[in-house]
Amino acid sequence: MQLGMIGLGRMGANIVRRLMRAGHSCVVYDSDPHAAEALASEGAVVAGSLADLVHRLDQRPRAVWVMLPAGKITEQTVAALGELMQPDDILIDGGNTYYKDDIRRARMLAAKGIRYMDVGTSGGVWGLERGYCLMVGGDTAAFEFLDPIFAALAPGAGNIPRTQDRDGRDPRVEQGYLHAGPSGAGHFVKMIHNGIEYGMMQAMAEGFDILRNRASETLPETERFDLDLADIAEVWRRGSVVTSWLLDLSAEALARDERLQAFSGHVEDSGEGRWTIEAAIEEAVPADVLAAALFTRFRSRQQHTFAEKMLSAMRLGFGGHVERPKR
Repeated sequence: MQLGMIGLGRMGANIVRRLMRAGHSCVVYDSDPHAAEALASEGAVVAGSLADLVHRLDQRPRAVWVMLPAGKITEQTVAALGELMQPDDILIDGGNTYYKDDIRRARMLAAKGIRYMDVGTSGGVWGLERGYCLMVGGDTAAFEFLDPIFAALAPGAGNIPRTQDRDGRDPRVEQGYLHAGPSGAGHFVKMIHNGIEYGMMQAMAEGFDILRNRASETLPETERFDLDLADIAEVWRRGSVVTSWLLDLSAEALARDERLQAFSGHVEDSGEGRWTIEAAIEEAVPADVLAAALFTRFRSRQQHTFAEKMLSAMRLGFGGHVERPKR
């Protein structure tokens, strides 16, 4: 298949690479022309503008994937594409857009006959090799048309054992991609995924902070332990119930530097945690852990603990999120 990709940052460029490895053709555009140079040498067709990208897509219906930060730049890009694309074309937003914006955009584009898909994309900077877990919202027929694209991006079943009693369910879910429902459903599922991620990361970070402080001189000498955090993280990776990719990343960071001196502990939030708490309030659903994890990120910008350094290390590991410099 042929796909247009707008936005060649940490994830957009690697999505293109993974698709081309699977035999798909890609037309790419980024406001920074240097971002497209490497992809051009790998076989992608480089467009000079949004209009040029749409023009170069010669397969119908066209499919254009926008991979830009949520907010004004994505809004402007979607609006511009709405004027350039034709009825039956498919516009995909793969960033972390607020799901209510998806619902509004889908309605706006539907008036022009353009189909809109929201694709929650998880995989971070490792997606090129590991694949991307995809949570898709939008028109069912468009989802089926794009199935070869989603299948190429998804991680596949791998060596994860099959879940019992799944007979009769969509087998694509076991490959790592899901049609979650109508417009907005894909990004809503991804939003909650990221809210849960906040809580999991916070629990792990606090646990390691407690382990580290067991050597404190404020404790009775007989109750002090000088624990090796890197070894603890490593042994937990081997069959414990907290085994996870987040633990893998923690073990790698601690093996490099057990004190995490390269991190200040200033932890940003990219929006999904806030939106998750807003959804919980709308639904009157208690979300004590997720709310506390979000507020801890706010606090980290004023005072930093070892737990916040752990959060920063995990965020760098899975998403390439570099700490914002102190002001």
